Parts: sequence; C-alpha cells; structure tokens
Amino acid sequence: MKQVVQNYKSGELALLDVPVPGCKPGGVLVRTAYSLISTGTELMKVSEAGMSMVGKARSRPDQVAKVVQSVATNGVPATYRKVMGKLDSYTPLGYSLCGVVEEVGAGIDDVKVGDLVACAGNEHALHAELNWVPKNLYAPVPDGLAPRHAAFGTVGAIALQGVRQGAPQLGETALVIGLGLIGQLVAQLLTASGVRVVGVDPDPARGALAERLGAVACGDPDSAVVENAVAELTGGHGVDQVYLAAGGGSNQPVELAARLCRDRGRVVDIGKCRLDLPWNAYYEKELDVRFSRSYGPGRYDPEYELEGRDYPIGYVRWTERRNLACFLDLLARGGVDVEPLVSHVAGFDEAVETYRSLQGGELKAVAVLFRYAEEGARDEPAAPELVVPQVRRAGGGSARARVSGRPVRLAFVGAGNYASSMLLPHLVGREGVELSTVVTTTALSAANARRKFGFGRATTDLDAVLDDPSVDAVFVVTRHSSHAELTRRALLAGKAVFVEKPLALTEDELAGVLAAVEESGNDRLQVGFNRRFSPLLREAKERFGARTGPASLRYLVNAGRLDHGSWYLRQGSEGSRFAGEGGHFVDTASWLLDADPVSVYAVAPPGNEDLQVVLGYPDGSTATISYVTSGAPGFPKETLDLLADGRVLRLDDFVRAGVWDGRRKAWVSSRLPKARDKGQNAELAAFVRAVRTGGPMPVPLESLVATTAATLAVPRGLAAGAPVSLVDAR
Repeated sequence: MKQVVQNYKSGELALLDVPVPGCKPGGVLVRTAYSLISTGTELMKVSEAGMSMVGKARSRPDQVAKVVQSVATNGVPATYRKVMGKLDSYTPLGYSLCGVVEEVGAGIDDVKVGDLVACAGNEHALHAELNWVPKNLYAPVPDGLAPRHAAFGTVGAIALQGVRQGAPQLGETALVIGLGLIGQLVAQLLTASGVRVVGVDPDPARGALAERLGAVACGDPDSAVVENAVAELTGGHGVDQVYLAAGGGSNQPVELAARLCRDRGRVVDIGKCRLDLPWNAYYEKELDVRFSRSYGPGRYDPEYELEGRDYPIGYVRWTERRNLACFLDLLARGGVDVEPLVSHVAGFDEAVETYRSLQGGELKAVAVLFRYAEEGARDEPAAPELVVPQVRRAGGGSARARVSGRPVRLAFVGAGNYASSMLLPHLVGREGVELSTVVTTTALSAANARRKFGFGRATTDLDAVLDDPSVDAVFVVTRHSSHAELTRRALLAGKAVFVEKPLALTEDELAGVLAAVEESGNDRLQVGFNRRFSPLLREAKERFGARTGPASLRYLVNAGRLDHGSWYLRQGSEGSRFAGEGGHFVDTASWLLDADPVSVYAVAPPGNEDLQVVLGYPDGSTATISYVTSGAPGFPKETLDLLADGRVLRLDDFVRAGVWDGRRKAWVSSRLPKARDKGQNAELAAFVRAVRTGGPMPVPLESLVATTAATLAVPRGLAAGAPVSLVDAR
C-alpha cells in the first residue's frame, strides 16, 4: 500500500510503498476514502523538517534536553546512533480521515466490515491507503453524511474541545483570533451555540469566509474594524471569551486578547502561538487563561487510546471519541458546514506535489482533502517458595537444520529505538549475516528498517516469517508483554531465538516458553543479557581471578525517572520497571559469581519505586542490587563492587574498571574516557556464531531461566516480607 511520509533529517517528502498494517485486537483496519490535510499543524511539521540541525534544536528545546541527559547516561556514540536513527527515518503525516472498515479485530462489536467510520490520531489516521485504528479513535459516520465531510471529524473534535473549554453561553460574544481551519470551525460552533462571533485574521479572504458562515464581523488585527465591532456588540465591556487559534512567533494574539476581553473573561489557547502574557493586562482584568488539549479527555492516555478503556460518562461527559461522534452528528444535521472550507481536493497520487504547492504558497487553502481510489490492489498482507521450572528437552536440542555455506539469515520482529540503535548497527555488513525480513505491527516502522538496514523484505505478517524455512534465527525486539508468546511461537517453528529482556513477565509465561522447548526439542534461545559480554567487565573479571571463599557484590543502578507517557509506566500490561530491566543486573551478578541464585530477598521504602534486592548463592555469596529511581540524573547509571579473598573489583558505568589486591591497585583500565561498551556487539557475534556452527548457545538455558525466575520472585518477596527460596522442581 502507499503512505505519505517525510524524512525529518532531510525534509524529503515521499509517497512510499509500505506493508499493510496488521489488524490487531481492540481495533479495526480501515481503507481510507478521504483524508484531510491540517494546513496549520502539518505544514508547521513539514517546515520544521526543512530546517537546519540548529533550527530543529531551537524549535524543540525539550528534545535537546533529553539528548544532553542521554549523553550523560549512555555516552556520545550510543546517543548519536539513537538520535540520528530517529532523525533519518520516515515519519508519518496526517491525523484525520474517513474510510470503510475492511477488517474487525477481536473485541470489537460496535462496527462491522463495510461500515463507514471517521478516524483520529497522528499514529492511526494517517495519509495512507490502510490504517489500523483502535476503538476509542474511531466513530461510526451517521447515515447520509458524505465521506469527504466526515474526514473533518478530528479537526472538528479539536475545535469542539476548544469551545467546551471556553464554556460559552447563549447571548455571549466571542473573539476568534486566527481563521485558519480550526478557527473557522470554532467560529461556526460558537455561532451554532448562540454566541456572536468576531473574527481576526490578516487574510481578508478568510475573514470574508467566516462572515459568510455566520461571524458578525471580521478584520485585520491592526484594523479598527475588530475593535469597533467588539465595542458595539458588548457595550464597550469587551468579549466574554477569546479563542487563540493562531500560530507563529508573534505575541500579538495574546496582547489583543487582553485588550478586547472583558473583566474576568476567558482566554482559551487552541493553537500553538507565542504566549508571553503581559502580566499587568491579564492581572488587572483577572483573565482566566485556559488550554485546550487536542481532541479532549483521553488524548495522550495510552490506556484510553490504545487499550480501549473508556471513561465513565457520569464523570467525563465529553471524551475525545464522544467529541468526534458529536461533531459528526452536528455535520449530519447541518449545524456545521464544512464544504465551503474545502479549497482543493487532490488525488492521493498527487500528495507530494500538493504538499509542495502548499508549502511554496502556490496553493492557498483552508482545507485540502486527499481522495483515494475506491478499489485498490492489496499488498501482502514458610518462607515462600518459587518453583523454578525444570528445563526439559524432547530431544535433539537444536533448531531446524540450516544449509552450511550460506549466510545466517536473520528476521527481526520489532524495529524500535533499541533494535535500531543498539542491535542492528552491529549486524549490518557483518560477514556471513543476511538481514532477511523485518516484521512490525506498523507499516512505516518496517519500511524504515528495510531502508536503513537493508532487510530483504518488510512485512506485518509474522506467520509468513515463522513458516519461511530460509530464516535461521528470529530476533524478538518488541514490547515486554509480547516477548514470551513470540519466543514460544518461534521456538515451536524451529528457529533459533534472540529475545530482548525480559524473557517473561509471569511464571506462567516462563512455563509456556519451557513447554515449547520440551515439545519441540528446540532450546536454541538467547536473552539479551548483554553486560556479561562487555569487554571491560570481562577483562576486570579475568584480572580479579578465581575465588576461594564467598563474595559480596554491590550493584547500584541509578535508573532515574521516566518521562510521563513512557510505555515502561504501563505496569498493568508491560510489567514493573524491575521486571523489564532487572534481569540485566541479576545476570551480571550471577556471571561474576559463577553461579545461579538460590534465594531472593527484596525490600522497598514506602512511597517510591526504589528497590533493594539481595540474592543468595550456593556458596554463601550475596549480591545486593540497589535499583534506585530517586537519585541524581547526573550520577552514573551503573556502579558495581565485588569483594572477596582480600580483593576488590570496581566497575564505573562501563567506562573505567579496576582491581585492588592487598594495599595496591593490581590493575586499572585506561584513565581516558571510553565509549560505554555494554557488550551488545560481542553478544551478537556469539549468538550468530552459535547459529552458524550449531555449537552451544552463549548462555546456558538453565541460567536464563534462573535469572528470569529470580526477577519474577521480587514482587512475591516484597508482598511476603521474607526471603523467597528458588526451588528447583527437579
């Protein structure tokens, strides 16, 4: 299928061939009939992509701050790969469309195949021939409403939410500053609510359009027309509400709002304009400044948008989906007229030329629609105990035999930030390796991975990969909740599997993976516990030498706070942070101590996410992992000390290491700062070698299971307030 994309690094616009998205549970697959260009929001994004690197940094200081923090935590090379990987990727455009339901996912019962729906979301209602849309981001189109008009549903919901924030009442007067697409809709909605509207825009044609659609008067912000109209309509008191629907860097809109608003009036920001509020003017009138967040309640809440959890109507009357449905109803009943706003309708094949015409100014428009072909060719579709499951193999203990002499063919399931910045760069161009297929649930991420890393094929069809006898190994680099099931399926398909941590989020999931090993006899599994492969740590362990007595190990992990909205915070579906990341530190400790843990004791101070996890080992050694989220962000993330037999091993965040023996330093690594090498390259080399030769996997399966079981024992230990014994079921 085709999709409009832009490269944020170069500014290139393209109509790209991408795989058809899969129809996941909780949503529907929609074939687009019309999609709407938001000439304000989208052209701002297109223009930003054309800026220099300095210009991009100035326009997004919030992202610059994240980059600086990443450099402090991960080092320059890793941060550079991550940032450039994001920049040099195709990003989607679009967020408002109307189309026909082509496939219905599990759990959906309010629409059926063939129904017409309006769809929202800058990740789901894209300028593409097909989109997968979750339940709370679509609404059925009322009978009789034209698809080209229903395509306005999302921008209509944005305007409607802005009006709701202003709380207009019959007979009031409102000022709408900015008469682009959103401003025109706001003006119509206010007029339909019995509010008299005065409009402001430097373009006289837009003012004339707003007057034709119900505004009382419109004018240039510097003209006397607006001030005279406001004085006449309000008896000199000023308007009751001001709606800021303008963009740009001028502070004129907020200054005009203060001058023309009445005492204790309301100012609602809908667009993205400069907001240097003149303090005296806003203070003296005690103006109520409000913000309107996109389509309404539910926006940016992943549980609402992605998991379909609605808000009770008794507590939240107007959610983003209910706003979408309300606007469609207003359109169907004639309360709002969008046809006069349509400046241009272009065939979807003309999408790139249309954007260029808009950006260059040749095409002046309020609203532009893309029209899609009705039919198109389809593309390829006591003390508590935790029982550690016993590793049983049906026999053979190997994946499907591969043909010697040809490259090892790898398939990736998932191609997100970690895969793109920390794994794939080490595999591209590696001798004897062929990147065969990349599988993702979203079409564009697969296309990006294929373009950047040279995969032979990009698809959203996992079954086709698992059934492909030429694929030797499958990398599972998806979100945590899917790891165990995808690993299980790949093992049963006879593939060698590399799965990023964690292997499983529950004991049942771990048991399911081991059941697949037992059923298939395929134990060719590696979990992405990369730190034991770090060259610096391996040299430090070698310098430390063999132990004769028990050891004490302390591992401080300064994990830090997560950004709001991070999917790591979705503990209900993705597990706790320690469940997702803790296996790294358990595995590292066990490798250094040359044993698997036999007990786990965990404590946590009340009111935060900090954890103290104490692991016990068969020879009496202990490892204490302090997993801390409340530390200083500038402090190194990982520091480790191992003490035994009068010796000390010290690791400082994979940059420096040293070994002390008696009263002297027996060895210290280079004092010059190095890039943090946490072992991914060596880990991947070991995995590929094992797949190629059929030799043992880099880490024994029993060790992978023991590490996962120890990680899963932490919440049980916290609940019990006592050590958890890791009992082998054998």
